[in-house]
Amino acid sequence: MTWTRKILRVNLTAGTCQAEPLNLEWARQYLGQRGLATKYLVEETDPKVLPLAEGNKLIFATGPLTGTSASTGGRYAVVTKGPLTGAIACSNSGGYFGAEMKFAGYDMIIFEGRSEKPVYLLLENDEARLLDAAHLWGRTCWETEELIKHAHQDPQLRVASIGRAGENGVLFAGIVNDLHRAAGRSGVGAVMGSKNLKAVAIRGTRTDAYAPADPEGFFKAVAAAKAVLAGNGVTGQGLPAYGTQVLMNVINEVGALPTRNHKEIQFEGAHAISGEAMKQPRDSDGKPNLVTNNACFGCTIACGRISKMDKGHFAVKDKPQYHGASGGVEYEAAWALGAACGVSDLEALTYANFLCNEDGFDPITLGTTIGAAMELYELGLIKKEEVGFGLEWGSAEALVKLAEMTAQGVGFGKVIGLGSRVLCTSYGRPDLSMSVKGQEFPAYDGRGLQGMALEYATSNRGACHVRGYMVSPEVLGIPLKMDPGATEGKAPMLKAFQDLTAVVDSAGICLFTTFAWGGPDIQSMIQPALGGDWSLERLMLLGERVWNLERAYNLAAGLTGKDDTLPPRLLNEPAKTGPMKGKVAELGKMLPEYYQVRGWTPDGVPTPETVARLGL
Repeated sequence: MTWTRKILRVNLTAGTCQAEPLNLEWARQYLGQRGLATKYLVEETDPKVLPLAEGNKLIFATGPLTGTSASTGGRYAVVTKGPLTGAIACSNSGGYFGAEMKFAGYDMIIFEGRSEKPVYLLLENDEARLLDAAHLWGRTCWETEELIKHAHQDPQLRVASIGRAGENGVLFAGIVNDLHRAAGRSGVGAVMGSKNLKAVAIRGTRTDAYAPADPEGFFKAVAAAKAVLAGNGVTGQGLPAYGTQVLMNVINEVGALPTRNHKEIQFEGAHAISGEAMKQPRDSDGKPNLVTNNACFGCTIACGRISKMDKGHFAVKDKPQYHGASGGVEYEAAWALGAACGVSDLEALTYANFLCNEDGFDPITLGTTIGAAMELYELGLIKKEEVGFGLEWGSAEALVKLAEMTAQGVGFGKVIGLGSRVLCTSYGRPDLSMSVKGQEFPAYDGRGLQGMALEYATSNRGACHVRGYMVSPEVLGIPLKMDPGATEGKAPMLKAFQDLTAVVDSAGICLFTTFAWGGPDIQSMIQPALGGDWSLERLMLLGERVWNLERAYNLAAGLTGKDDTLPPRLLNEPAKTGPMKGKVAELGKMLPEYYQVRGWTPDGVPTPETVARLGL
């Protein structure tokens, strides 16, 4: 089986690291990564614990396919109670860190308590040590990774760390590994910072730690699944060529690109910040923004971007440390830092994204919070003297300055670092926070894509596009084409997508594979990997169990069905342009049906029958 059957429990208060057996009964019920870590969190913490309190736990988890030859088998997740939302947080990352954790022989690392002083965990196969990190505190993620590798004379160490954002309590701080891959949403980095845990460094060489139950059957299934990815137009062509940025012009044309804090749903500058623009030679130096694509461990898609900025651009002209190549903007970041703020300067977006990678914070929440601040400024509620400069729509200079201030934790950057819900509420306009459960929207407007409106409202971790991705049927026609402006059929389709996504996340592979793979493709690999009975029906039931467990945790934490809603702007202000002109998000038509197909009460609570059926 491809579980290592071992977890590492790190008590930061006591300074101890102890290995213990994996609960295999839970593993069979929840598979791994997202599902299994959620089960541990639910069983071991009070759902009413304050996210930044010592009693909250931080769990790094892999899935059974992590570290295997399955395409995209490099994923890991960080699960905790999120400070941005007060709900369950599960943030997923790629790169090479997850596979290295598996190579060291662990399915999961549970951090509990709080260290009195900054520390980092060094994990080398069976040896785990907490080491002093005083010299790393105040350093960026990039500096931290370099210093740890140098200290241990091992360039092959894989490091996941927080930057200054996590140290300073930015509520949307993330955890960065491999320089530009991140467990980026919901504030998991702030929880790590609250525990005085600066980094986790892993070197694993135990290839004997796990193996497929049926090696021949597994390798055959993996080869067939990779062929499906290669032959698909999205995973074999679009994503390798343009990354997720392939969507910028597409979503803009559909009329679902939120612009200027969702005041509009189309952006006149979309092409200038698109995937196509990243490949065009710049006027200044004749070189494109994009250097190459990039792949995570075991990935045959390679959707990642590596970019290099124009050295003469105002953002980096006097900052030679940013003249090299690093992680380029992907669609969500380009939208949030760009269209959401009315900014069409691709180089400025690239720089702000570099800062998010370097200091460990979520570009989606950063950009949308700045967009909210720009609207508050337009309304006269934020004054120029409060910030130190103007916050006019489209100002690349303001975007860059606020990104720097947020990274450094100074001035108005401290306010931005609390997210748009706190920002807008403090100025008496909570309605201008484009968020659900306190987490900001990604790059799709719910008036243009009705299924996404329902997905945002019902997501367990707040507004999220990777907990179902209704863009697939509504825009791409995968697995079937659905009218983006219609509400019919969206509830059952979303439930199926959400349950399948829970399986994908729990397995340890990337959601992007589902542009090409269906449930049978995933099942074909899990079955020989684990052995026993892993039918598609069992897996989908498992995904439904994970979703309902997360829901139960949120309800126990104090959230209710009233939190399954959208900002008034989406519900009441019709779209102004494009194919969806005149439309609002018709959540009221879809939510009751969604509760029904989920087996929940009209108030959004799982019924006793549902709880019993899922074995919760």
